[in-house]
Amino acid sequence: MRIDAHQHFWSLARGDYGWLTPELAMIYRDFLPDDLNPLLSAAKIDGTVLVQAAPTLAETEFMLSLAAKTPFIKGVVGWVDFESASAPDQIVRLSDNPALVGLRPMIQDIADPDWMLGTALTPAFDTLIAQDLTFDALTLPQHLGNLHHLLTRHPDMRVVIDHASKPLIRDGIIDGWSQDMAAMARDTQAFCKLSGMVTEANTDWQIDDLRPYVDHLLNTFGPERLIWGSDWPVCTLASSYERWVDTTQTLLSALSETEQQAVMGGNAARAYNLKE
Repeated sequence: MRIDAHQHFWSLARGDYGWLTPELAMIYRDFLPDDLNPLLSAAKIDGTVLVQAAPTLAETEFMLSLAAKTPFIKGVVGWVDFESASAPDQIVRLSDNPALVGLRPMIQDIADPDWMLGTALTPAFDTLIAQDLTFDALTLPQHLGNLHHLLTRHPDMRVVIDHASKPLIRDGIIDGWSQDMAAMARDTQAFCKLSGMVTEANTDWQIDDLRPYVDHLLNTFGPERLIWGSDWPVCTLASSYERWVDTTQTLLSALSETEQQAVMGGNAARAYNLKE
């Protein structure tokens, strides 16, 4: 399968997307399966992983309801409050739904950079592992040291780093991020998403702006641990769906057919235990 391993849906009337404001005019409207389906068909994408966009259980239930009636949604990455004493029970309950494949706290929006290392979160991480779910790490470059520590603390946790931890492409900064990502690739079994990069670049970005970062990921994580995703509809702030697909194909063109297939779907199936 060709899998878009990172996309979102939302309905503004639900009211829990605190980050989504009218200033983001291009994406400040409802985005639902009928909007994405023709884009998937045109790009020959067979299925998707639907990822949370609001820090609420209600949104996770909303996504699971969409998955129940949308064949192309192969898995859902939801949210629970990892700090809550009830988090383990919530994780077990949500896991009863086979569409749930992972969980994602919105670490990039949490003020305390050390939040993920708090001991109060350990029961949630342990339950996530016991339920065979994947942890999506929505981090920024400054979080990578702590994420490395977290993954060595929980070596059995299956982890996907979202959006390559959002390198500072707009500023042309690669030092720091490159060393930290190399350490993550070397010392852990984490996967890394090739997604969300165009919105970290300048609005007039070109492929060569992205290439050093993608090449570094290929050299460290390798084609066996990179996972393609669109970050649609957020990506439309900087790129059409089609352009990001075409850009990816160019950036991966030196890989073998088998390696390209892995990045474009096979690795996502492994990282999220996706079924046909």
